[in-house]
Amino acid sequence: MQLFGQLNPGKPVPSFPNLLKSMIKNEGITSIYKGVDAAIGRQMVYGTARIGLHRTFSDMLVQWNDGKPVNFGMKTLSGMASGSIAVCIGTPFDIALVRLQSDSMAPESERRNYKNVFDALIRTTKEEGIGALYKGLAPNILRGMSMNVGMLACYDQAKEVVAKVLNDPMTDGPSLTTKIGSSAIAGFTAALFSLPFDLIKSRLMAQKPDPDTGKMPYKNVLDCAVKIARNEGPIGFFSGFTAYYGRCAPHAMIILISIESITQAYRNTFY
Repeated sequence: MQLFGQLNPGKPVPSFPNLLKSMIKNEGITSIYKGVDAAIGRQMVYGTARIGLHRTFSDMLVQWNDGKPVNFGMKTLSGMASGSIAVCIGTPFDIALVRLQSDSMAPESERRNYKNVFDALIRTTKEEGIGALYKGLAPNILRGMSMNVGMLACYDQAKEVVAKVLNDPMTDGPSLTTKIGSSAIAGFTAALFSLPFDLIKSRLMAQKPDPDTGKMPYKNVLDCAVKIARNEGPIGFFSGFTAYYGRCAPHAMIILISIESITQAYRNTFY
């Protein structure tokens, strides 16, 4: 849905169910899983790095604060730092993911026809140079920072608020209800904060030169943002929010609930 406006200029963006039906009807059920190998690779590299770094930075800040909980501003700084570092590691997989997905919506004559994530990475490097694997890095860093603040920093803050509301002492870690409530809030804030940057990132990564002029549709992050606002309006930055939230919220909840349980079990075993 984020790429539809770029690949089909002037056409209204269809709803998530209608786009899903159209993809299945025209290209089969496998089309909705296009780029799943790149998505898995991205999560293995970027996902683990951002979560691990945030927890490391947060623990360091707590120690620096004499063992007391840090304020939301410090949590935000931890989220931004860990998110930006992780993005620099995982951006090539993001490039492969966006291009594999955009191929399924492009006309056959304009498709790159990548076979898989490794073919996408190798061909992109050969055909466009190693720098092409880092196209859209600036908005991707902004997206990673906003995602980490929305998901991890907001989760840490929401945990304290929800625990007070539910009278959860959190002596042996947060209760399951506290985890679920906090992760639900974090899933929403993660999607809300990061979608505009994710949209810009996807447009920059998927863009191709104009066949007549040879020029790219967007020059940089600012130019992309201005053109989206001009052509699609402010609401264009939140195009596909329903689908994006449907992806972010369950992912965030599963990750956050799992990581709490795993961390707690690890500490009980080794400390």
